[in-house]
Amino acid sequence: MTEPLIKTRMRVEGMDCASCAAKIETAARRIAGISEASVSVANGTVTLDHQVEADLASFERSVRAMGYTVTPTAPNGAAAPLSSHAHLPDGPWWKTGKARLTIVCAIALIVAFVAEQFVPALHPWGFIAAVLVGLIPIASRALAAARAGTPFSIETLMTVAAVGAIVIDASAEAAVVVVLFLVGELLEGVAAGRARASIRALADLVPNIAMREHEGHTHEIPAEQLAVSDIVVVRPGDRIPADGEIIAGESSIDEAPVTGESVPRAKGIGDAVFAGTINHDAVLRIAVTAAAADNTIARVIRLVEEAQEAKAATERFIDRFSKYYTPAIMLVALLVAVLPPLVTGASWDEWVYKGLALLLIGCPCALVISTPAAIAAALSAGARNGLLVKGGAVLETLGKVDRVGFDKTGTLTEGKPEVTDIVALQGEEQNVLTIAAALEAGSNHPLALAILERAQMDGIVWPWIDDGAAHGGKGVSGTVGEQSAFLGSARAAAAYAPISDATQQRIDALNAEGKTVSVLVIDDTATGLIAMRDTPRPTAITGLAALRAQNVTAVMLTGDNARTAKAIAADLGIEAHADLLPDDKQAIVKSWQQDGHVVAKVGDGINDAPALAAADVGIAMGSGTDVALETADAAILNSRVDGVAAMIGLSRTAMANIKQNITIALGLKVVFLITTLLGITGLWPAILADTGATVLVTANAMRLLAWKSQR
Repeated sequence: MTEPLIKTRMRVEGMDCASCAAKIETAARRIAGISEASVSVANGTVTLDHQVEADLASFERSVRAMGYTVTPTAPNGAAAPLSSHAHLPDGPWWKTGKARLTIVCAIALIVAFVAEQFVPALHPWGFIAAVLVGLIPIASRALAAARAGTPFSIETLMTVAAVGAIVIDASAEAAVVVVLFLVGELLEGVAAGRARASIRALADLVPNIAMREHEGHTHEIPAEQLAVSDIVVVRPGDRIPADGEIIAGESSIDEAPVTGESVPRAKGIGDAVFAGTINHDAVLRIAVTAAAADNTIARVIRLVEEAQEAKAATERFIDRFSKYYTPAIMLVALLVAVLPPLVTGASWDEWVYKGLALLLIGCPCALVISTPAAIAAALSAGARNGLLVKGGAVLETLGKVDRVGFDKTGTLTEGKPEVTDIVALQGEEQNVLTIAAALEAGSNHPLALAILERAQMDGIVWPWIDDGAAHGGKGVSGTVGEQSAFLGSARAAAAYAPISDATQQRIDALNAEGKTVSVLVIDDTATGLIAMRDTPRPTAITGLAALRAQNVTAVMLTGDNARTAKAIAADLGIEAHADLLPDDKQAIVKSWQQDGHVVAKVGDGINDAPALAAADVGIAMGSGTDVALETADAAILNSRVDGVAAMIGLSRTAMANIKQNITIALGLKVVFLITTLLGITGLWPAILADTGATVLVTANAMRLLAWKSQR
């Protein structure tokens, strides 16, 4: 029987680029018992799948030898989550080890330059000393990486180039190259820190202190100590400290931190609220429904972290490419250095110098980081806008989607009926609604709730009824004052009062619009009609229009009856397939794929599970629910239909950014390759080109952090 694998997560500080991640992955896979390693530069984490006897201590020693800091695993074998404040570096960038080394090396270079102006005899020893200040740590990391299975690392290239420059009496340039390399690494660290901070900021939205109510008194406790079923009191203006359910009070809640929705939502008793959201108007008493480690923001952060470890196809290709690219560059640089002198008798110094410059130009840092930096930034930006995309592969696929299948109930529509028409056959519409509300008072049936909600909106105060009774599947009856009343389906109402042909025609017309009609009978006379329908979400029309603008076709796939489905679809201007079982929806999705379409399926994550799984991208709607967060490939936390177009737009923006990054990375290399071989540029412009490309690529990717959903 195969022994089950253990999953262990560790934090790795100082890991700022994809080449760092590659070295750590390689080191992990060389340890017996570790079967898989997933490294996320954006999160600064490594996740190991390993057997219980795996020597994790040996792995940690290898990682530390390469210059990184590893957070020891917690007692349960898992590192502290990013949402925890533990083990996170809080100091400014200039206090980091990389910053100190860069500053010391730069000072040594300046001192060497000034000293040689006054004491020329110090040449080249001053510059050699300056080189060694920065090169010894770099060479040490190169040696550690080679021992861990990565002989062709960026540190190896730097070490060979710097030593070679000293040998050919280019020590001043070698010193400049080392300083520029350290500056580039430092800038990578600053950029990576910014990306991590963008997600970590979500955790900071949850207040540290909560007002817990106990035995009639409230007292402050750390929010992380709240347990399920605790009661907390939240004052106006305070952030809600935990996921919960309102048990007393009504207020408007700003849910932007979780859903990205800018308009506060009115909530009252029985409504769910999320940690980190802001209470606006009144004091609320809330029953906690999730511990701190499992609240909505913590789960979003955890899922984004995991998503950033899932590589896109483009990223995987570049990773594979770089494994062959680096040794190939070293071979080409060697040939450039030795062939011209051996074959044509050219100057050794000149061509060795060009070979060393080519070695630096070939550094793959900018190319390797071009994709993961953009994807990490895009995933972070999406999460802050209420769009949870689970991984680079999903993000990449979203941009290719050209057909979207929408569930109807709860996706394109609100998922609950609303009163759409009140028809007075006798008397006034207000009287029809008043008597209907009186009959339905106290019922939890969806149609009854729709009538009561409409009555409340219209400011109607309904009277008490006597002899109230519910007739299963037919309707409700009672006595209002001295009048007997019945409210129910047209078929049931016919047993209480005759339905005229004109009234039946009106009922049929409302039914044709996909509406459910209840007939009010008072004293054996049909006096009114109330029509109800599950209405489209406010964002449905604009969301579908946004998809059309992206050349994406939207289609409704629903299990509801054809009459209702076609009526809703007609309002929204899309095609509808109705009366579908879950397997039918899956079959339609597969048929689209066979026709060459890239398909997204949008639903609630439960009834649509087969279709969600079959689609190229399954998208769940759900205001932060467990189903929305856990089931599909992506989730729209604010349940806005326009979130689908926003996701596709985010994907296309991210992929365009990646193409720009690859163009920058390769374009600069080609330019400097040509100028180096022509003798126009040398060592320090070569490393400046690599560092500059890395900085430009990272800065371009970080622009995605400012992305906002267009509403």
